Amino acid sequence: MGQVLPGFNSPAAGFEQPYAMLEACHERVQRTLDLLERLIDHVAQHGHDAQSRSAAADVLRYFDLAAPLHHQDEELHVFPPLLAGEDVALQAVVRRLQAEHREMETCWAALRPTLLRWREAGASDAPDATLRAQAARFAQLYAGHIPVEETLVFPGAQAGMDAAHQAAMGQEMQARRRG
Repeated sequence: MGQVLPGFNSPAAGFEQPYAMLEACHERVQRTLDLLERLIDHVAQHGHDAQSRSAAADVLRYFDLAAPLHHQDEELHVFPPLLAGEDVALQAVVRRLQAEHREMETCWAALRPTLLRWREAGASDAPDATLRAQAARFAQLYAGHIPVEETLVFPGAQAGMDAAHQAAMGQEMQARRRG
């Protein structure tokens, strides 16, 4: 599998640009989903090894830590002003995205136990059709979700925020990550 997540630790947008930061998170989501797909294929073809354990740990770390914070950023800062606005169609889109966040959480909860096993030495189970379907559904959710946020929801929310509001949003996002 080689370098499992090229650019994973590369600098991205900072908290002073919260919408650019949210989009950078989407890039990391996609790289981690790609890693998950490569991991499943690797284990099916080669079994478990140090590379598969490392990849499983990377996928777990992202979807256990970073992805929930990203969703929280959206739920706390991006969605509320749109839901409070007057655009009924945009409100419906936001409610759909909120429902997708819950479905993503459910999908992740189904995938997580396998990855926890695969992270440990001695794992021997191979990916089955159920795991492949769960991973495909998880990726499919994000594939439909991300473009809607980036093309419709983020621009709509950002247009209603002045620089001070965006700065406060970025500071809150950063504070959540510090713990």
